[in-house]
Amino acid sequence: MKYLITILLFVTQFGFSQNEFTHDVYFDTDKYIVPLTEENRLLLFISQLDTIPIGKVSIYGFTDDRGSNKYNLELSQNRADAIKEMFAGYGIDPYLITNVNGKGEILLKILNEEEIHQIRGLNRKVEIIVTLKKTKEPIEGSVSSTEQDIVLDEGPKEKTTEDISNGTIKKGDKIRLDKIYFKTSYSYVTSDSKKTLEELAKIMAKNKNIYFTIQGHVCCTQNSRDAVDKKTRKRNLSVARAKYIYDYLERKGVDKRRMKFVGLRRKFPLGGEPKLDRRVEILVTYVGKTE
Repeated sequence: MKYLITILLFVTQFGFSQNEFTHDVYFDTDKYIVPLTEENRLLLFISQLDTIPIGKVSIYGFTDDRGSNKYNLELSQNRADAIKEMFAGYGIDPYLITNVNGKGEILLKILNEEEIHQIRGLNRKVEIIVTLKKTKEPIEGSVSSTEQDIVLDEGPKEKTTEDISNGTIKKGDKIRLDKIYFKTSYSYVTSDSKKTLEELAKIMAKNKNIYFTIQGHVCCTQNSRDAVDKKTRKRNLSVARAKYIYDYLERKGVDKRRMKFVGLRRKFPLGGEPKLDRRVEILVTYVGKTE
């Protein structure tokens, strides 16, 4: 039976049909704050939508069978709202999100008394359904609008900190910090990276209208795994590197409400020298009006 539970969990985490992408986000008991591991999974899911012509996004929240109906409806709605906020924060047009509903509890179907805990864990979730944009049937010999969109949509445009200073940065832009390098197997930067980091802090502290996510990366692991942080002995080095930059910017006066951090493991190698993958990137999630 434990193998059945594992298979069910795998299937519900990510799915694809001809017209839809689906993804589930799981929550802790009585919580609607997205756990960091689930936020990382969600970010990876969203990154796969960069070249997809999205028609609409539906978000449905659920709880397990414990708690009153009123409590479960409120909690499930809060979970759905939390995912909607994250989608918007990661660059998905809010107008595409057409359904955000809390559905309340999922009744417990007991297959085995020993697996009640696992089954309830699968029921504490938000289901995300991304429906592709409908396109007309292409004329023979022509390129369909869906194919054309995929070819032309290059995803987030890579920018530099100069674009922030010049006021040409926008939501969805990505900044790769080429001169910030990390010591092998550690989360802190090398000494020759300090100047670049100081300049970044000054720019981000000055431009208070920029909201962003710090993305940590690692090199030299297999199967897209994260690397081990030698200081803590935990396999979360990409997260630790992003957190290092987050903490540094906060100490230098950048409001933490403008920042998030995630670890992307070795999902997006650059294909060059290993030191280039020991990196952080900044994804701009919102640009407000300047005062």
